[in-house]
Amino acid sequence: MPTPHISARPGEIAELVIMPGDPKRAERIARERLDDVALVSDVRGIGAWTGTHDGTAMTVMASGMGVPSMSIYATELYREYGVQRICRVGTCGAIQEDVAVGDVVIATTAHTDSSLATTTLPGVSLSFGASFDMLAAAVAQARGAERKVHVGPVFTSDQFYHPRADITPALESLGALAVEMEAAALYFAAARTGREALTALTVSDHLKDHAHDLSADERERLYEAALDAAMAALRA
Repeated sequence: MPTPHISARPGEIAELVIMPGDPKRAERIARERLDDVALVSDVRGIGAWTGTHDGTAMTVMASGMGVPSMSIYATELYREYGVQRICRVGTCGAIQEDVAVGDVVIATTAHTDSSLATTTLPGVSLSFGASFDMLAAAVAQARGAERKVHVGPVFTSDQFYHPRADITPALESLGALAVEMEAAALYFAAARTGREALTALTVSDHLKDHAHDLSADERERLYEAALDAAMAALRA
C-alpha cells in the first residue's frame, strides 16, 4: 500500500535497502551498483530504485536530511513495505584527532540531542544501536579494504549549525568519533519495529581543521568504501 511519502506498489521495495541522504547520490548508487534497476517511487523528489546486486534484490532510496526525514522514510519502509534491513550511507564530520577526512566510520551507537531519546519513554534516555550481524559484516569488509575504518559511537545532531560550543569537546572526551544527522533516527525506527539497521559513513570534514574538507564533487566520488561495507552488511 503506498504511503503519503512512498508511491511504490507492494513488492516493489526489496527487503534490503541502502539509504543515502542525497536523492542524486541514491540514483547514482542504483545506476552504478544494481542490475535490472527500476524507479519504483518518486514522491517529493525522493526516488527509490529497486534492482539486484549479485543476484540479491536491493532497493536504494534517499532519506533526506535530519532526524524527522529519516524517521518518516525508515518507519514507512519497515512498517508498510516489509523491509528487514536498512543501511544508511552518508558523510560525517570527524571529532577525534585520529579520524581523518576520507576515512570510514561505522556507527555502533548514536548519541543524540533529538527528543527521540527522552520523550518516547518518559524518565528514560533511550540508547540507539546498530544490529550486530550487520555491524560485524560491515566491519569485516571495511577492514579488508584499503580505506582506514573506525568503529564506535557517533553523535546525531538535531542542528547543523549548532549554537553550543561545549558539545564537541565533551563528545570527544567520551569517545564519539564523528557527528552526522540521521543514524539515531534510523536505529530508533529499527528498534521499535523489530528490524535491523546500520550506518556506514565517509568522513567529509573535520570539526577542528577544515583545511582538508572534501568538495561537493569529492563527496560524490569517495563514498565507495562505505558503500561496500553497507552492501556487505545488508547481505550478512
